[in-house]
Amino acid sequence: MYFRICLRKAAFGAATFLLLLANTGEASAHVKWFCAFNIAGQPRGLENVLCFDLEWLIALSVLWLLAGALFEATRPGQSLLQALNRVTAPLERNTNNILRGTLAFFFVSIWAIGGIILTPELKTASPVIGLIQLFIVASLATRKTLPFAGLGIISLFVYATSRYGVFHLADYPIFLGIAVYLILVGLERDFFGIRPLDIVRWAAGITLMWASVEKWAYPEWSFPLLIQHPSLTLGFDPELFMRAAGAIEFALAFALIWTPLLARVAAIILTGMFVSAVFEFGKVDMIGHSAIIAVLVVIAADSRKRGERLSLKPFLVPAGYGGAFAATLFAYYAAHSLIYGSSFI
Repeated sequence: MYFRICLRKAAFGAATFLLLLANTGEASAHVKWFCAFNIAGQPRGLENVLCFDLEWLIALSVLWLLAGALFEATRPGQSLLQALNRVTAPLERNTNNILRGTLAFFFVSIWAIGGIILTPELKTASPVIGLIQLFIVASLATRKTLPFAGLGIISLFVYATSRYGVFHLADYPIFLGIAVYLILVGLERDFFGIRPLDIVRWAAGITLMWASVEKWAYPEWSFPLLIQHPSLTLGFDPELFMRAAGAIEFALAFALIWTPLLARVAAIILTGMFVSAVFEFGKVDMIGHSAIIAVLVVIAADSRKRGERLSLKPFLVPAGYGGAFAATLFAYYAAHSLIYGSSFI
């Protein structure tokens, strides 16, 4: 009887997890672009963040990742990977064109809007920023000038950091990953044996893991959005919905830095989530997320094997996920405490 009760609870939890996954796409809109926020404010204490709801969501995340890793190591999993290779081959052949074209669209768009450094909430009145953005667009025209585009993005990131602080810009390491990618591709080099695309893949994973913690630390920032768009929660309590949105985003972000099939499937799911958010939140969201959507598309199309021993990887999922979760959560709270004097509790 006890076993049946546990099984029913597990089945209910899994069904709830899937329902939330199906609808958290529209929660992928960056809350800082649409709602008031206070980065210096006290985040939720860890005793409130590490509650039962988050614990079972994390457990389900690990189970799904473990199941995916086990499947990838099988012959059907490898067959699926090969089928994915065939479908995404045209995209892979145009990886550089996809990234360069999307980045050109992104920087032309924020230049046309004006007063934006890199993302909608990073404001500036400096006319020099617009010139740098146009310089980046021009530098994207040829492979040989890509390093200048990368340096231009780094200069914008440094300027934004000087105005808004290191903690705020910790939301956006994806831009540094893109900049390094452009520099290495332009110079036709890798980074000590690491491919440029792997660098931007890791940057995307770290960016999204960090954003996940924000959903747990400051869920109240998103509550006005949930009031304006009540259908997003599917009737779930807003607190539970934000914990689930963070847990799902963290699991998918972690998958980006794991084995090939998991990374590519996660990239496809995340792309769908970001694209679906555009229909709910409009052109600001489309422009702001266009760069990371392009990165996710090329990750989904990446057929290069990375030499992992897939037979061992599944058993490392709990430790890997746990390490990434603990490291990201500690880094977020430790950095906030160091910079703003907040408390962990």
